Amino acid sequence: MKVEHAEQATDTRDKRAVREFWQAASCGERLYLETAERAGYMRQAEERYRLEPFIADFARFEASRGLRVLEIGVGLGADHQRFAEAGARLTGIDLTERAVEHTRRRLSLFELSSNLSVGDAEALDFPDASFDVVYSWGVLHHSPDTPRAIDEVRRVLKPGGIARIMIYHTWSMIGFMLWVRYALLRLRPWTSMRTLYARHLESPGTKAYSIAEARWLMRRFESVRIRTVLTHGDLLSSDAGQRHRGPALTMARALWPRRLIQTMLPRAGLFMLIEARK
Repeated sequence: MKVEHAEQATDTRDKRAVREFWQAASCGERLYLETAERAGYMRQAEERYRLEPFIADFARFEASRGLRVLEIGVGLGADHQRFAEAGARLTGIDLTERAVEHTRRRLSLFELSSNLSVGDAEALDFPDASFDVVYSWGVLHHSPDTPRAIDEVRRVLKPGGIARIMIYHTWSMIGFMLWVRYALLRLRPWTSMRTLYARHLESPGTKAYSIAEARWLMRRFESVRIRTVLTHGDLLSSDAGQRHRGPALTMARALWPRRLIQTMLPRAGLFMLIEARK
């Protein structure tokens, strides 16, 4: 299939570049973490769930009590904290030491615990059928071999276990903005969306998928549900990510037709939420 061929073509990409990008600052650290203390982490969580209120419904933190839960890509640890508070039997990995250290410190400050370690989503260091739930929010599209990471998610899930994964959606307003800025305005409108995401959104090689491509990625699961949501990035209702600043973006934010987008293009969101049962 087209997705498989495209993914195989990226297998030689240097994973160290991805790690170095996120090792410099975990997701949201420069924007929303004022201090690596209890108050700072509380403020970061408040901002995270204000900007992305759909996380809680998707993650179903409270339903994880007593379940074996693996989070792939713990980042600053806000979601990991919610799983711990809910009473999950919790394990977390991240590609970077920085994220693991942040999350370990965060849980310690709130007197919570988890089995945390540095790990690679493409080669999970866990036996088959280890977890009831595998959760990953905005991480696996950064992996050089996302299909392999998805296969690993399925492998470590128990029969009947649930994967809840967010990956990026190609046909989003974010994608449109990338195309205007880095293709149309540079007189290269034929530049592929794959190239635009890989070069200009977050860590090197970031990928995005159509819904059909996401269904192919999840084809070995028994059942799959997919939906997309408009984000604060699509609506330009917050600061941009770690790579984008400038007067053009400030002007666009002031003029952006948010209500029109929400009414006419409700599915043109960057976040693709996937729930799959093994």
